[in-house]
Amino acid sequence: MKRHGVRISWVVVVAILFCFVASSVHSAEKVIRLRYAVWFPPTHRLAILSDQWCKEVEKRTNGAVKITPFMGGTLANPTQVYEGILKGSFDIGGSALAYNTGRFPLTEVLDLPLGYRDARQGALLHNAYLKKFKPYLKEFDEVKLFYLFPPGAGLIHTKKVVKNLEEIKGMRIRASGLNAKSVEALGAIPVTITIPETYDALQRGIVDGLLMHTEVLQTFRLGELAKCTIKDHGISNGPAQYVMMNKKKWESLPKSVQQVIDQLNEEYLEKTVKALMDMDDEVYVYLKKMGNTVVIVSKEEQAKTAAKMKPVFDEYVQRVKAKGLPGDEALKFCLDFLKTH
Repeated sequence: MKRHGVRISWVVVVAILFCFVASSVHSAEKVIRLRYAVWFPPTHRLAILSDQWCKEVEKRTNGAVKITPFMGGTLANPTQVYEGILKGSFDIGGSALAYNTGRFPLTEVLDLPLGYRDARQGALLHNAYLKKFKPYLKEFDEVKLFYLFPPGAGLIHTKKVVKNLEEIKGMRIRASGLNAKSVEALGAIPVTITIPETYDALQRGIVDGLLMHTEVLQTFRLGELAKCTIKDHGISNGPAQYVMMNKKKWESLPKSVQQVIDQLNEEYLEKTVKALMDMDDEVYVYLKKMGNTVVIVSKEEQAKTAAKMKPVFDEYVQRVKAKGLPGDEALKFCLDFLKTH
């Protein structure tokens, strides 16, 4: 009887262990694991925010979703992110629309030299644009767009100290997307390379300057080589940066998880804008310490620069209207918005 009792006890123990293991495996299978391609280096403030976003998703879903961020372009460089999202090479990614010129024809209006002042003003415009022109934005149908944001006001920065933008004629200026046309309108030569490639290009003399938002002078150390910043908002752009997700993967998520992510995206867009505003303030302190020159251009000179951008606007409108899209309305909306905000 004792042996029989021992045998029964072991059967019970084994059954309990089997149920525990099976339950653990089942729970592990329930966890949704996603990969997030972040092109910023790990120390960049926006990379840190991306990491915090991933952790917050896990926290608010009670561990049901675990997102691993891959920093510094380890999954894809900025030019490859959109394709990687489409193909499902990873689930979530962030980059700039300018690296995929032609993919988002109407939304490219946001990349034009509209006269942006800072990231907050630009973010207000980007959100207002998305609401206003939502019926036309089929260009985002293949992905789940989380949010758009501008990195700040794009300005010209040169290795050589100049007095105004008239003096950059003939210089080779790093640009991307529609920014290249802005550079051409000033008589300079656009060179299309990514931000991570720009330091080496400046050092080797491949480019003489860049058209970029100012914080990169500190965060990517470009201010070590580009010693002059021309604050002429007649050319300032705010090229749209995005965070997106593979659409099929998004649609496979439970509604409760989608709601968590949608709410977080609203919060983290605001956090992103605040970080960019802080970095923009800090970079001018950095430039002063570095002994760099910041040229403050008069309103009259800025108006002259803005007038030179008209062919860039005209070309955009013609190209987009040829696709049956309201390019003229989009441009007018953006210019009017920035004047009143």
